[in-house]
Amino acid sequence: MIAVKNAIQIIESTIRSQKVHSKKVVKVLNQVLAEDIVSPIDMPPFKQSSMDGYAIIHSEEGQYQITGEVQAGASKDLTLKQGEAVRIFTGARVPESADTVVMQEHTSVEKNVLIVEEVPKKGSNVRPQGEQIKKGEVALQKGTLLKQAAIGFLAGLGIEEVKVFNLPKVSILITGNELQPPGKKLKKGQVYESNSITLKLALKNLGINKVTVEHVKDKLGATTKVIKKHLRQADVVLISGGISVGDHDFVKEALERNKVEELFYKVNQKPGKPLWFGKKDEKVVFALPGNPASSLTCFYVYVLPALKRMMGHRDMHLPRKTATASEDIRNKHRKDLFLKGIVNDGKAKVLIGQASSMLRSFAICNALLMIPADQEVVKQGEAFQYIQLP
Repeated sequence: MIAVKNAIQIIESTIRSQKVHSKKVVKVLNQVLAEDIVSPIDMPPFKQSSMDGYAIIHSEEGQYQITGEVQAGASKDLTLKQGEAVRIFTGARVPESADTVVMQEHTSVEKNVLIVEEVPKKGSNVRPQGEQIKKGEVALQKGTLLKQAAIGFLAGLGIEEVKVFNLPKVSILITGNELQPPGKKLKKGQVYESNSITLKLALKNLGINKVTVEHVKDKLGATTKVIKKHLRQADVVLISGGISVGDHDFVKEALERNKVEELFYKVNQKPGKPLWFGKKDEKVVFALPGNPASSLTCFYVYVLPALKRMMGHRDMHLPRKTATASEDIRNKHRKDLFLKGIVNDGKAKVLIGQASSMLRSFAICNALLMIPADQEVVKQGEAFQYIQLP
């Protein structure tokens, strides 16, 4: 059995980023840039009006002769003289000789004469060429997570394709003859299976949508065969349950038969002690505890960081922050504790229902409160760390 920090170090030293490929920007949501993106143009590419109104050469005069009109997208060059104005619309190119746009709400027009009722400052309502970014500047850095705004920004620069890290292919293997899908009537001794749903949605939240799920019978031959199949087709194999030492827990032996190298087994933590991690060539395997709260805790602390590293994220781990205990928190187990809790206004409260089988407290918590193995008690008002959950 190893310490939490050692388990994390082993994962960090084992996991590598996925390969890189080019992809259309409309298809890279939640993927990570694999290169710096340099802007091919100034943005905006010309002096641009930010309002509907009238373009003028700034002066304190109150009247201007209207000599033309510029719509958005028009390419015609117009030249203004002092005392002249052109009607202009939002996004349109401001004539080179003009330096100011008067909002139409501050004007009136009489017989083609513009009357300015509120004189703006020079340069008002004009976006300078290259105001947002200039040609040749780095628009987005390698490692940027491509959310909606980032993709829209790239599209606005005319960029059609970028290089991103491949998304890992993930398989979820569920063990346990007692497990039944929701909606099916339970027989005596059966329970509903939820880990595949929980893990699949956690993966989706990361942007990993193509996930294979397979249920495995509690038999050594069947477990060995299924693991072999998914090691061929997946980059990451997540196995739920069957990793303890019971008579019907066959995962560890099945992994050995498939020549998956064990990098650690059992972590000095609660919940989630019977966690197994190993690799075969470039493939990695996490054998997670079968209890729902243990499984999800191990996902957030170990699996999610590994997947983020594979996806090219700059920061592997969920944010770790500091809060003060709203009451004494005791650690009787001499293990690192991950307690479901609520952090509000910098104060942390432990929720009722910390058993490894209980997801109810997980359903309402916003943090995993971390109590070190060597700390017997966190006193009320004492500061300690927690993991902020997504």
